[in-house]
Amino acid sequence: MKKIIFSIFMLSAVLSCKSDYLDIPVEGRTDASEFFKTESDAIQATNAIYNFLRSWDNSAFPYQYLFGVPADDVLKGSNPGDASFINAYDQFTFTSSDEGVRGYWAGQWQAIARCNQVISKVPAIEMNTALKDRLLAEAKFLRAYFYFNLVRIYGGVPIFDGLQENYNIPRNTTDEVYNFIISDLTAASQVLPQSYGASDLGRATKGAALGMLSKVFLYKKDWQKAYDTSNQVIAMGYSLDANFNHLFRVAGEFGTESVFEIDCACTGQYKGSQYSQVQGAKDQFGWGFFTPSQALENAFEPGDIRKELTILRNGEITPEGDLINANPTSVNTYNQKAYVPKSQQNTACDDGSVQNIRVLRFAEVLLINAEAANELGNTATAITNLNKVRTRAQLPNTTASSQSALRTAIWHERRVELAMEGDRFVDLVRTGQAATVLAPYGFKAGKNELFPIPFIEIGQSNGVLTQNPGY
Repeated sequence: MKKIIFSIFMLSAVLSCKSDYLDIPVEGRTDASEFFKTESDAIQATNAIYNFLRSWDNSAFPYQYLFGVPADDVLKGSNPGDASFINAYDQFTFTSSDEGVRGYWAGQWQAIARCNQVISKVPAIEMNTALKDRLLAEAKFLRAYFYFNLVRIYGGVPIFDGLQENYNIPRNTTDEVYNFIISDLTAASQVLPQSYGASDLGRATKGAALGMLSKVFLYKKDWQKAYDTSNQVIAMGYSLDANFNHLFRVAGEFGTESVFEIDCACTGQYKGSQYSQVQGAKDQFGWGFFTPSQALENAFEPGDIRKELTILRNGEITPEGDLINANPTSVNTYNQKAYVPKSQQNTACDDGSVQNIRVLRFAEVLLINAEAANELGNTATAITNLNKVRTRAQLPNTTASSQSALRTAIWHERRVELAMEGDRFVDLVRTGQAATVLAPYGFKAGKNELFPIPFIEIGQSNGVLTQNPGY
């Protein structure tokens, strides 16, 4: 871990996004001892945190290994023999030495290192006070996001609040990590603005901080705070995109439903995100990995428009007029939410580089509020917000009325509304369904709720880091 944390990562430019605020210098161009001197340095260092959000580790293979494939809704995809090692995640046979387990761990710590550089170094810079406060709040929001990723996948991890003298410290408890996340998000929400101008789209807002905070409270089963915080977001003016397909296309980026999304694009200097490419129809729009399962297809109710707007089929013509003509030896369905029409492809960069990554949508905020309301006994509010999501999907109002039936209905709605967006596996664990739903895939209760701490990290810590049970 020390090798990860001590590096100066904010000077790198791995990938980029559309907005000018992501135009950052290449690693090595500025000596670290000369950095963090000016307002420009503070902006560039903060932008470098955002830059990581669209990185390979955070949005492509390692991310999909851990948040996607272990769920019942996502298959490895591509040809049977292509990257067959990914099957270990579907079958729960991965080990602490697996590269995906290590890659995701390493990537999140790299990102946290960037956050802590900003949080530790920027306060000493003489610059506009309001801007300084906002950049620090952005760094705290992003640090909370990365810690939220870590705690859901690995459980308790070491907490580094700023730069440290000693990085070889034991793991904090899961509760301590959640409390740290809550502290960062609360602090960020008190400073961040509700919106930005067009050149700064993609930066964290007050709504993003509160929305993420409501999701964290959901995981902690702090129903009252999840309900109250999601109500704050609901009151901020977000609304559902009336067109579910438009929501995931380039024209729908940063729309009324966007609470937090990662702004990604191909530019002359940078090569964008590979989020869409790794999931695109094989040999036509991408590599054909991480595809919808039959179990997911069966989960949609008759008449649910989200089914055909989530599952892209070989041989179909999309609403944008593309004939899907993927490699015939590959799978036959793909993630339509990650699809970028041919007319919007940029041949100078990877397939689908213009595709933004939706992290938190207003639909999920409504479902967070519904779940919390139901657990608090407020069935009327739970039904109202659940039905708002169902109405957009052109479904009738829910018939569930008891707390138990509503709980099941809300969990189901999360599955189909957020399908292929990285929530299914952690939702199954969070709600206690994983041991039953995933047992046919090899899931072992008491073990597979978490992934192992990478073997190499435990070795480098000389045993200070301890392993999760069962590994």
